[in-house]
Amino acid sequence: MSFLLKGTLAVQILALSPLLLCPLNAQNWDPGTRATTAISRGTNEKLKLTFEQRGRYEDRTGNTFGKDVDVFTGLFRTRLGLAYTPVKWLKFSGMIQDARAPWYGAAAPSTMRDESDLHEAYIELFPSYKKGFGMTAGRMMLNYGEGRLIGTPQWTNVSRTYDHARMYWRSAKVQVELLVVSPVKVRLGEFNRPVWGDRMWGTYNVFPNFYKKNLLEAYILRREQNRPGGFTAGLSKDGTDKLGINTFGFRLAGPVSHGVKYSLEAVLQKGKVGAADLSAGAWFGALSRRWTIAGKTLDLSAEYKYASGTENPADAKHSGTFDQLYASNHDKFGHQDLFGWRNIHNARSLSTLGVTKNFAINFLYDNYWLANLKDAIYNGSGKPIARSATGVAGRHVGEETDVYGTYQHGHFTLGAGYGHFFSGQFMQKTTPGIGPSYLYVFHTYSL
Repeated sequence: MSFLLKGTLAVQILALSPLLLCPLNAQNWDPGTRATTAISRGTNEKLKLTFEQRGRYEDRTGNTFGKDVDVFTGLFRTRLGLAYTPVKWLKFSGMIQDARAPWYGAAAPSTMRDESDLHEAYIELFPSYKKGFGMTAGRMMLNYGEGRLIGTPQWTNVSRTYDHARMYWRSAKVQVELLVVSPVKVRLGEFNRPVWGDRMWGTYNVFPNFYKKNLLEAYILRREQNRPGGFTAGLSKDGTDKLGINTFGFRLAGPVSHGVKYSLEAVLQKGKVGAADLSAGAWFGALSRRWTIAGKTLDLSAEYKYASGTENPADAKHSGTFDQLYASNHDKFGHQDLFGWRNIHNARSLSTLGVTKNFAINFLYDNYWLANLKDAIYNGSGKPIARSATGVAGRHVGEETDVYGTYQHGHFTLGAGYGHFFSGQFMQKTTPGIGPSYLYVFHTYSL
């Protein structure tokens, strides 16, 4: 079946390729660019239009390590945005998003489809000022740091957005910010809205030149849910069905020497998960460098990630499983997005070869182990995939290799990739053990 699906994919790609390549030959014909330029000039740069249309064709086999059926589908996303700046100190911005998975059928989940809904609608004060007070409020895509705790994953067909408010004060040396955010829940057939029973508030501060050219980000965040496993009402009087987590962390990034750059993030969590006391932590470290070989660029990076798990899940009074909050995990744990930042050790390497200025090939390798043998391995959304209650299934989860390439031409981007996961001892003993594979082709036009 997988062979037939991949054959079908190849036929459709060939059938579509003339249509995809036509715009690339139209060197001087781009009505989208002309329209946005005309709108900006006609309104003295006060009104700006943005547009994105993306299509991706996927063949996923071995889903959930053999528990779920294979999936071959097309994913299509269209975004239309407008930003209006009537005066220098005030900006209004909005975006409509339409996401569909027509080949999947009526059972397509909300991560794949959400027809014509409000994706962004926010107001911003003092948007172009580099110093002094500023704020945003409304619905908005947000990314903090590298998106490891608060982010908007763009690879998913229906990317996360937030209803939020944030105030900040900035100077050349620091930006001090207060924020409150709640992720918007996709409601098929209804207007999307947040569930304020799942929210986070706190402070996120940035020091762009903390030491020479080194960046420091420091944050304290409080996440609350009205239930650890959901967002419904009817709380218990003693509060044992609530979730309240305090997160303390920092991120450092900058140059080392001889062209080497580093990134380091460490997080500590304390709080309550239902009746259990939470004590958890996570860290991430990476080194990267660019070389130029025969006129081509070669970027190499290596990183290691850790997130704690619970030593004894049967203990209802203590929890050690790290909460990844509202993470954007795409590519951080492999190109297939199989895992999340919970109860895990992950070693990762990425090599990017710039064949030409517009064409790049990427080689990605990941290796995974459990942090605690009796806790689960978790998916990108933070939900458990499999668990060995006695811890006898072993620690090694498996390895993943990916290769993918992208080609850019003006406002057009084309890409394709393939990845395969090789199941380790833990996955072989706790699941059917089938290694998932991922084959895809995509095209994007954006303004």
